[in-house]
Amino acid sequence: MAVSIFTLSVLAMLVSLGQGLSNIDYAKKKLIAEYLAQEGIEYVRNLRDTQVLYSVDPTTGWANFNSNLSNVTCYSANGCYFLDLPSSAFSNPNMPMAGIGILPCTETNGACPPLNYDNVTGVYGYSSGTNSGFIRKIQSQQINANETKISSTVFWNQGSGAYNITFSETLFRWVE
Repeated sequence: MAVSIFTLSVLAMLVSLGQGLSNIDYAKKKLIAEYLAQEGIEYVRNLRDTQVLYSVDPTTGWANFNSNLSNVTCYSANGCYFLDLPSSAFSNPNMPMAGIGILPCTETNGACPPLNYDNVTGVYGYSSGTNSGFIRKIQSQQINANETKISSTVFWNQGSGAYNITFSETLFRWVE
């Protein structure tokens, strides 16, 4: 009888430990997804700031920013994604960050390609590393002449479930 009670107690602890480890893995992946979603917003914000600050006319810069997003179909349901920044992205003092490549998501069902993780540099991107299991999609919606809403969604699969997290921000034409 004592051995049976002891066995059930140990079994219950092992089940609890397994669930705890699963929860820790979920929390880790969710935290990474949150950082990747925020990074997507930052890429778009940098693109806006570069276009507005370094254009001869800030109004033209704002229009160019929205046009760039529109040309690569960030306004569509499929969304878009940003390529890795090349080292030359900062070499032009007249238009830094101009090297940010934006491409439409054209994978099956409009999905974007998965992000790779480079375990040597600790960087997520598309050019090196192994498949991280995370997919980031950027979508934009021009609300009016002075506002553009940006959404950055990160998708991942874990266990038997598919998860996603979305960060949104409204960017404004902040110069006259």
